[in-house]
Amino acid sequence: MTDKYDVLVIGSGPGGYVAAIRAAQHGLRTAMIERDRLGGICLNWGCIPTKALLHGADVAHTLANLRPLGFTASGIEFDINQLVEFSRGVSGRLSDGIGYLMKKNGIDVITGTARLIGKGVVGVRSAEDESAPLTEYRADHIILATGARPRSVPGVTPDGDRVWTYFDALVPKELPKSLLVIGSGAIGVEFASLYRDLGSEVTLVELAPQILPVEDAAVAGHVRRQFEKRGIRIHTGASVSELVVGTDSVAVTVKSADGTEEEAIVDRVLVAAGIQGNVENLGLDELGVEVDRGFVTTDEWCRTTTFGIYAIGDVAGAPCLAHKASHEGVLCVDKLAGAPHVAPLDKDYVPGCTYARPQVASLGLTEGQARATGRRLQIGQFDLQASGKALAIDEADGFVKTIFDADSGELLGAHMVGPDVTEQIQGFGIARSLEATSDDLAEVVFAHPTLSEAMHESVLAALGRPINM
Repeated sequence: MTDKYDVLVIGSGPGGYVAAIRAAQHGLRTAMIERDRLGGICLNWGCIPTKALLHGADVAHTLANLRPLGFTASGIEFDINQLVEFSRGVSGRLSDGIGYLMKKNGIDVITGTARLIGKGVVGVRSAEDESAPLTEYRADHIILATGARPRSVPGVTPDGDRVWTYFDALVPKELPKSLLVIGSGAIGVEFASLYRDLGSEVTLVELAPQILPVEDAAVAGHVRRQFEKRGIRIHTGASVSELVVGTDSVAVTVKSADGTEEEAIVDRVLVAAGIQGNVENLGLDELGVEVDRGFVTTDEWCRTTTFGIYAIGDVAGAPCLAHKASHEGVLCVDKLAGAPHVAPLDKDYVPGCTYARPQVASLGLTEGQARATGRRLQIGQFDLQASGKALAIDEADGFVKTIFDADSGELLGAHMVGPDVTEQIQGFGIARSLEATSDDLAEVVFAHPTLSEAMHESVLAALGRPINM
């Protein structure tokens, strides 16, 4: 007999497992299908293991800069395999934790590869035996949370050895002497920073006019200057026109917008040119689920073009962020369960974080986007060189920038670059959610000395009354 559920979730990443838990909290009979490890890409091959490796990079940076604080150290050794083992252990613990949460909430976990085979019907093929017949499951509501994978670059084929995707960059067998990174979004920039701090020579190639293309131009420019000070070579408005893999190196030809070419010989190449949704082999076409440019089309409630089928997270398109996926999981389930006071997600105000050195965090409109709206603006910026806490911890390269509507005081955008800004951006998110104006934020008492004081100072600067600048 075919099992029948109220909600069936395909994928167990930060969108899928959260959606499943929320459905169970509503008293709905819920199952989740996963073909690999619980936690999806984020937990196993993305957000979490990357941050564990970046923690190691931070330690390397600290060890390289001990003398100003009165310390000296000698005989320090580094084992890349031990750092990788640490990162894999963190992912493993959290994956096991999701298994515990499924049991706690009474959610059935089905292992295998899923495909939509009819209205309200999902077929699952065993991951261990692909020749086995499909097992059918029925559900009133089916939520696609299948995530995404690295986007390919024409003429560049990852081989897991000399040419990497981020999967390979997370588990290197050895530290490359030199690395060329194609793409400078959050993934590319984080790996460029990571490997540079661990000792690799790094080159960054970006097709757009600036690195971190979605960030405010001032932030992107600051990160570029800091990277170049660290010895990272950067080519913007450029592409890889030719790549030849040799026995122990890769020859890469970088072509600039003006047509000039430059050849680089590197140990490894990392392709980090974005992601594409996992929409293939799901049976979407047969059921009329619309796909646009590799991502499932949805409305503000995460509903697809086919009744009873929903899509959340990366497979539903930008912004492709774990916290956006989790929020959509709750939003989607609350709406289908008839919960009161459900509000659509304003995707412009989902915070974006890049965990490089320096860190970047932002939400809302960039200055360029805000000016394009035609509104009268108030813009404030506070440099961390004037922050007592930033100077005290010797991390004073950075700034906070806030953009307000001059007439209403509405927070239109917040952009931060510097130490621990990824831990502070939520302050602006809360302000935006509570509709706090620039005047409201100016009245908030910030503790001293803290890095977050720079947030307050940027607001005061926007109002034309800064204190410490």
